[in-house]
Parts: sequence; structure tokens; C-alpha cells
Amino acid sequence: MKVFITRKIPQAGLALLEKEGLEITQWEEKRELTEAEFIEHCKVADGIILSGRRMVNAAFFEQCSHLKVVSLLSIGYDNVDIEAATKAGVAIGNTPDVLSKSTAETAFLLMVATARKAFYHHKRIGNGQWGFFEPTAGLGTSLFGKTLGIFGLGNIGLEMARMCKGAYGMDVIYHNRGHNEKAEQELGARRVGFDTLLAQSDVLSVHANLNDENKGLFDAGTFAKMKNSALFINTARGGIHNEAHLKTALENGTIWGAGLDVTNPEPMDKSNPLLNMENVSILPHIGTAVKETRDAMAVLAAQNLIAGLKGEELRAQVTLL
Repeated sequence: MKVFITRKIPQAGLALLEKEGLEITQWEEKRELTEAEFIEHCKVADGIILSGRRMVNAAFFEQCSHLKVVSLLSIGYDNVDIEAATKAGVAIGNTPDVLSKSTAETAFLLMVATARKAFYHHKRIGNGQWGFFEPTAGLGTSLFGKTLGIFGLGNIGLEMARMCKGAYGMDVIYHNRGHNEKAEQELGARRVGFDTLLAQSDVLSVHANLNDENKGLFDAGTFAKMKNSALFINTARGGIHNEAHLKTALENGTIWGAGLDVTNPEPMDKSNPLLNMENVSILPHIGTAVKETRDAMAVLAAQNLIAGLKGEELRAQVTLL
């Protein structure tokens, strides 16, 4: 059987595919596939491993309904029309769990860096501004004993909560559709309404999948309900926050700071004013960028693909809610 992979993936995953005797085509050019190129490769494949932001929608499945499986090298699947895939009989896999710690670690990094204005102070050195000492200039804010609010307390959010509780003794509140009993029992986390989350959080960290309900949810009206001393952290999807409104909220002092690993659009333009704001820390979507996690993601993606090609249930399969 033939497999198309849209990015060069770690050898840990490739080895599993090679062991199965699959015919592998891997896109290795450092540019995005055009839609035509993507379709052309997929038309002659039995299954694909999809990495990147290429949309896999109803129009795609009309042309590639022969596929047995689309295996995502990600936990998010907002670029896939699950209903269209289900109608076409194409199994969709993703990579949850294996990336929880590294993504939470990135959120924690952004929180600390933003609280201490670390990116800003690093730039001061390069700009030749490390000179006269001013006791009142460029001050950050302490995180000890503050309240962490989590929007979307799943596996990643739980790891973030554990880190914040252990390092800073932070109280944990969260907003979910249902209760996270593990977080409540282990960390004393409290489930609250959305407005309460906004009003009480000193740090508000987003860990939800992007969907129609939360797209652009964090906008001017939402930021206005937060503390003016609050930090906004997003390592989930850039589409969950309105970037123009976030910029205004930061400029006006509506909120204190922001740490982003995801932007809208991606990649962020190098001239974006957020990059030069004193109270903002931005990373280029590196939440899972450690060798151990990327290896584990490649292995799980390969396992999903192999199972799908054999007509078996995927180890991690995305289904209609």
C-alpha cells in the first residue's frame, strides 16, 4: 500500500511504516504543498500522515474518498471536516496524550517569561540598553499564590495546573463543559462559570480545541471582564483569540500581559506590533518541539495509519461528537 506524508517526520515513526513494507512518499521541500500538489499525491495514496495546516474538507474527500485513513501529526483537528470524512468512510487519527507535558511546559514557560518580561529584557541587551540601573523600571509581577484559570481543562491543562500548583502554590479554577474529577481531587481545582473564570484568574491559560463555539471567544468584551493585572496565555489555537483586540487590551492596560505559542494567522508577520511589546512573549508554535515528544507523536501517527490501512480501529481516532 502507498502512503503520503506531508512533512519529514522522525525516524521513530518511519521505521514502523517501513517495517510494514509500505511504499512511502515523504514531502521534504521546505515550502507548503499547493492544493493541486496535495490532491495529486493523495489520489495515488491509500493513507496519509498529515502535518501542517492543510485543510481536509468536503471538497477534498470528494476527490480522495478512496483513502482509508488520514493520520494527523497533531492533537488538534480543526483543519479536518470530520463529518465529511465519516461520510466518505475515511478514518481520522490524531496524537493526544503523548504531547501533554511538553505543551503544558511551553505554556508554563510563556507564563513565567511574560510575568518577568524576560523576552523584553533579553532584547534590551541586544539593543545596548543594559546600562543605568533603575529600581522602578521594567518590573514584572510575582506568580506565587496567584490564581490560575484554565479554559479547557483536559490532559494538557491538567499538566499545566500541576506545574503551577507545585512551583507557585497557585489556586486552580477552570471552565469546562463537565467536571474534571482528577484535577479536583488531586489539586483542589474548582469548576466555575466562564465569567467567574475571567473575573478571578490572575493567569488565564487556554487549552481547548478550536471549534465554532470558541472561535474568536477572547475578544474585547472578554478581555474587559478580566483583571487589569491578568496574564493571558494561549498555546491551543490562535483562532480562539482576536489578535487585534488582544493588542488593544494590552495597550490600554485592560490586561497586564500575554504569552502566545499560537497566533492568527500563522506564521505571524515579523512587523506585528505584539512582537515588540514589553509585556508580551511570543513563540513560533513550538509547544511539542522536543525530541521525545515528536518521536512519540510520529510513532502514534504511524500506528494510527497502519491500523487504518488494515481496517482496524485506530489507537487514537477522532469521531463525530
